[in-house]
Amino acid sequence: MTPPSFPLSPFNSTNPGRFVSLSILLFFLLIHFAAPANAREEQQQIIDMTPARLRFTFENVTLPGNEKMGLLGGTILFDGSDWYSFGLGAYGALTGQRGGFITLGLATEARKKLGDYFEFNAGAFIGGGGGHGGRLLSGGGLMVRYHAGAQFASEWGNIGAGYSYIDFPNGSIHSGQPYLSYDYQFSTLAASGWMDSPENEYVGYTPLAEQEFAIVSHTYRVPGGVVQDNGVTAQHRTINLLGVEWNRYLDDNIFTHIEAEGAMGGQSQGYMQVLLGGGYRLALLDGTWFKLIASAGVAGGGAVATGGGLLLDASAALQQKLGDQIYAEIAAGYVFAPGESFKAIRYAAKLGYHFHTPNYNDSVAVSDLSAFDFSHMRIRAAHQTYYKGSQNWRSRDQNLNVDLIGVQADYFLNDYLFLSGQGLAAYKGKAGAYMIGLLGMGAHLPLFGPLFVEVETLGGAAGGGSLAVGGGLVWQVNGGIGFQMSDEYSILASYGYLRAPRGNLRAKALTLSFGYHFTLFTK
Repeated sequence: MTPPSFPLSPFNSTNPGRFVSLSILLFFLLIHFAAPANAREEQQQIIDMTPARLRFTFENVTLPGNEKMGLLGGTILFDGSDWYSFGLGAYGALTGQRGGFITLGLATEARKKLGDYFEFNAGAFIGGGGGHGGRLLSGGGLMVRYHAGAQFASEWGNIGAGYSYIDFPNGSIHSGQPYLSYDYQFSTLAASGWMDSPENEYVGYTPLAEQEFAIVSHTYRVPGGVVQDNGVTAQHRTINLLGVEWNRYLDDNIFTHIEAEGAMGGQSQGYMQVLLGGGYRLALLDGTWFKLIASAGVAGGGAVATGGGLLLDASAALQQKLGDQIYAEIAAGYVFAPGESFKAIRYAAKLGYHFHTPNYNDSVAVSDLSAFDFSHMRIRAAHQTYYKGSQNWRSRDQNLNVDLIGVQADYFLNDYLFLSGQGLAAYKGKAGAYMIGLLGMGAHLPLFGPLFVEVETLGGAAGGGSLAVGGGLVWQVNGGIGFQMSDEYSILASYGYLRAPRGNLRAKALTLSFGYHFTLFTK
């Protein structure tokens, strides 16, 4: 039996796997050195608000044959200092012929202010993904994007422009182009490491921001006459999707809305959508609300005919409170790709968590937060490798491993149990366009000293990149050993097993993740 091969040198330019792993490590080291001192030193008992920005970019990428693909980017950046930001990003095709071309990964940026209104910035994104062109365009899926630009600050947000270079090193996309950008700036309150609530309860006024997070199950009913992206084959009449959504309220009624789902049933495995919009809430009874939501975003894959990738959605929902913070929701709506064949009636069932976070504009004393739950969180940058677990686990390249990059977020219910959400995308192994999103639960058990063990059970949706996922439903179990480097940082190595119940995919999964521990304040 041939042992698994591992990259040797992180500085070998022909070895993107180690380059990505090294980039992840540097990313989190920069978090450590850029973090404000009073957010790390508990004895000061003062926490600073962390400035952040949600950035949207648009650029026309040149593909082989001079084909153009309009690429929409969405990045959330958190300020580590006055000059440096880090965060997560995703890019998806919006115009052209490549609907479903989507990537996700890590982003970083340096900037220099010039006066009160102008800012120069330069940064990089590294991630994985692809789609609608497969390995011919994205190769293994590794994407690197560099940019340099400038922004002008206004009361409506920062408006900017610049020049970017997008490179798929083992694919055929190597394109430089101008871009436009828009930043929405906000602040968030979090403390490095895990803090415990003070004993004395604060009784003063605390401004609040209302939010909701939900797990969503969708069913698309496709009418007759809708064809796949080849223009001939009839689209399968049902698509089942699984995903998550997040709402943040601007006042008692109006809210912003973000959702992401992937196919996990039907015959459109590999289909994915990421939508952004807003909505209005109307109270009907005590604990019962009616909602209207409109959103737009990028979508495609699974032979679904979304054209360039733009998808529009409108829906109505009925929400019922089940407890202090738990709610259930049912929704119905209509989605369509403008100018393309795809359209569907959508039905959804949601199970959500309703909460508030403090909404200060500046520093806050820990004692002022005693009325909140001190929620222990962890975010992990992860590198994962799939090893062949069955003969027909892929429709091609069966003897190639698949390397993925992604993010894992964990919410600890107590010292031993946590909920986890994970998203990863392939960057190597001729599996460009493969993505996976998982939700589940894990157990954490301290051993001795800084060592601990963890186990996870997860389920979700996956597709693309020649992996035999059937309808898209997958489950995965992991077990591993970790090392707590400090109150804020940990490293975890785990081994697991991935299976698609309705497909031939069976894979052994080796994961190395670097975790950042922090405290959120909710009620």
